[in-house]
Amino acid sequence: MQALPSTTRYIEHGQGGEPEVMHLAEAACPRPGPGEILIRVAFAGVNRPDVLQRSGKYPPPPGASPWLGLEVSGEVVARGEGVTRWNEGDAVCALCNGGGYAAYVSVPAGQALPIPRGMQPDAAAALPETMFTVWANVIERGRLQAGERVLIHGGSSGIGMTAIQMAKAWGAIVWTTVGSAEKEQAVLRIGADHAINYREKDFQAEVARLTDKQGVDLILDMVGGPYIEKNLRSLALEGRLVQIAFLQTPRVEIDWTLLMLRRLTFTGSTLRARSNAEKERLANALQQHIWPRLEEGAMHPTLHAIFDLADAPKAHALMESSAHIGKIVLRVG
Repeated sequence: MQALPSTTRYIEHGQGGEPEVMHLAEAACPRPGPGEILIRVAFAGVNRPDVLQRSGKYPPPPGASPWLGLEVSGEVVARGEGVTRWNEGDAVCALCNGGGYAAYVSVPAGQALPIPRGMQPDAAAALPETMFTVWANVIERGRLQAGERVLIHGGSSGIGMTAIQMAKAWGAIVWTTVGSAEKEQAVLRIGADHAINYREKDFQAEVARLTDKQGVDLILDMVGGPYIEKNLRSLALEGRLVQIAFLQTPRVEIDWTLLMLRRLTFTGSTLRARSNAEKERLANALQQHIWPRLEEGAMHPTLHAIFDLADAPKAHALMESSAHIGKIVLRVG
């Protein structure tokens, strides 16, 4: 095993607050525990849960690193007891339980995946959080089937653009909502069949018009609030609504007879609180079903901006502005 540094750079966010509370700091370098690998981080992805955690609204689950960062790409530099799959020097991307905004991060070995052949590490850092989330919610919980119609809200976000590509790979017809003409063109370029600018048109009315009032089979939503009832009214018979976040309020009053009359399913999930074993199962599914598509070039993350680690406040400010199209990553190594 190569000599490891005693300390690591990382982003400290203290008690939380606005993006400016984040700053570079130094702490003891993590060491891999049993079943873990230590990764020297090249790039770290920036995600909405990071913003919520920094704001003090999303504390890490018990046992997770208190540092920000849920996905990275880099090189394996050490293995913990019992790890046989990975070797030092392997190029990987990984879903972290926290701590990705750092020069070194320790992650469960089962949550790492090889960087797809032909992909650069900056793009690979944009894969884990969105891929795990979309697979778990669109393919598994949402039970998407070829030929079905799916509505993906926030189509120009990292999650949205991943969901569009995965749904198209599954043979679905994809509707999505966006907030500008530029974003509309971006989602159409990556495969969406219809883009609805929610600033100009009511998505419920547009879905009714485009489907001849039949509705869509599946909706992926991270908005909540007034979208919830409009989503339910946009679903076809036996339709499924999958909730993965609430950018607006989760508290609304709804006439729930909609569920009974149309035999709807309303479900949802979070990723970070899942067990390591469950995340490893998702990683294995992705390597089997999605990684070949990435290596063929049939799917690829869209990178909007790359910031140096020290500029994490700028990265978070950009994410909170919602002006980005695709993923934001931090250059670490």
